[in-house]
Amino acid sequence: MSVGGGWQHDDMTMQPFDVSWLCGEYAEECYSFIYIRATPEQVVARLGGRWEDFTPGPFPDDADDHPGFESLGVTSIGDWTFVFDPDWLGTREDVITELSVGTRLVSQAALAIKGLDYFHWCEDGEIRFAWGVDDEHLAGTPDELADTMAEIDRIYPSSPHLYEGPAFLLIEHLTGIRVTEQLLKGSTFMWGIVPEPAAS
Repeated sequence: MSVGGGWQHDDMTMQPFDVSWLCGEYAEECYSFIYIRATPEQVVARLGGRWEDFTPGPFPDDADDHPGFESLGVTSIGDWTFVFDPDWLGTREDVITELSVGTRLVSQAALAIKGLDYFHWCEDGEIRFAWGVDDEHLAGTPDELADTMAEIDRIYPSSPHLYEGPAFLLIEHLTGIRVTEQLLKGSTFMWGIVPEPAAS
């Protein structure tokens, strides 16, 4: 497991991800994975939740084992907080830009059975890059991601969906976190409910 500020292309080589567990167990359920360089308590507070109302539990073995449709889970990975939301929170631009104020946020969301696929990188309240279905931010790739995107094209010449691997290489580059089934299922999450975001 690597955690830290980002992927360094000069001393390590990008490797494909095994995401078969997500494409299998979670293929019929939407999910959002959100990564924020902040503490879990700070993230829950920014989402309007009460940390004292959250309770510990594991990452669900499959989507059917989720603690409850309205619950989200948070856990620490190095200097980052990982958020698992069983809905589209990671695609709500008003929410993720607010969460990213003063820090960095990366989010990935998918509903594989319908081919829906989203990715966002936010920096201090602004969207730096987004990739997804009919996304208005598709046009430009920041210079910071040019080498990474070229490497992704090399590793995945068939251009699969983001959730089939490419999104996780972008996440590793931007956060230093290599997201694996073992990492998530070996972590203790805090589960709870935050207020529904206002309609944007």
